Amino acid sequence: MARYVVNRLAQAIMLLVIVSAIGFAILHLAPGGPLSQFAASAQMTQEDLDRVTRQLGLDRPLPIQYLDWFGRMLKGDWGRSYRDGEAVLSVISSHLGATLELMATATIIAVLLGCWIGILGALRRYSLFDTLATVGAMIALSIPTFWFGLVTIYVFSVKLGWLPAGNRETVGDGSLLDLLHHLIAPAMVLALVETAMWGRFMRSSMLEVINQDYIRTARAKGMPEWRILTVHALRNALLPMITVAGLQFPTLLGGALVAETVFTWPGMGRLFLDSIGYRDYPVVMGILMFSATMVLIGSLLADILYAVVDPRIRVG
Repeated sequence: MARYVVNRLAQAIMLLVIVSAIGFAILHLAPGGPLSQFAASAQMTQEDLDRVTRQLGLDRPLPIQYLDWFGRMLKGDWGRSYRDGEAVLSVISSHLGATLELMATATIIAVLLGCWIGILGALRRYSLFDTLATVGAMIALSIPTFWFGLVTIYVFSVKLGWLPAGNRETVGDGSLLDLLHHLIAPAMVLALVETAMWGRFMRSSMLEVINQDYIRTARAKGMPEWRILTVHALRNALLPMITVAGLQFPTLLGGALVAETVFTWPGMGRLFLDSIGYRDYPVVMGILMFSATMVLIGSLLADILYAVVDPRIRVG
């Protein structure tokens, strides 16, 4: 088991280094480069730009810049924002809570609703409910998140007035009820695709389990159906969902970026797009590395947990 964990950890670290190198190169080789925001100022002279270039170390070869940035990042110095000079880690931490709140709420909704739909669809295979669930999942997976978000705002905010059109809270309120009121729409939009995916995976897993010989043996012994489903079928059907949870994290992050933009939710996704528009490259790289690290940690934990519950995986 220890060898398996060490191998997976080494792969994750190597992949993180590759992601950081590619991201760093793309940002610095993009049209305009890191100096584009400074050059946009009418008061900036060529001498000023040359001074800023030396101060930021941009006059050095790109590989040297990358090694310097990566070394400082490992020491906890992720740089400072071009916008206000604030430390990148401080900027990210100030927006992280909102993103985690949105993602956690959407995940809870998706897991509970998706697993229920998947289990019921497997037990009532080819029924009207299963057909409607399948069609609904295909539609949900086909709808762009931003479009569904705009429709949600139009229907529930503009026309019906039931939900706020955006932001995390009402200025001057900030009560728990107000926070929950603002959370409903973006969480519902973010959970849409996740619910469809969890439902389809759960249905397939449940169908595979209930057709196994040990389920037939349990029925032949006269075991109550509810006990067969909860003790034997459901527990084994949930096993592959551990891997699904790890694979869903990147999708969840991408969906959060879109949902936060549509609903002006002050999270990391909104910060990422704002930083790209401002050419705030230290913050962009910080968010990229933080997101990549979280994705790799989620995938690693899912693999380790799966190996713990299923010893056959350790062989691989």
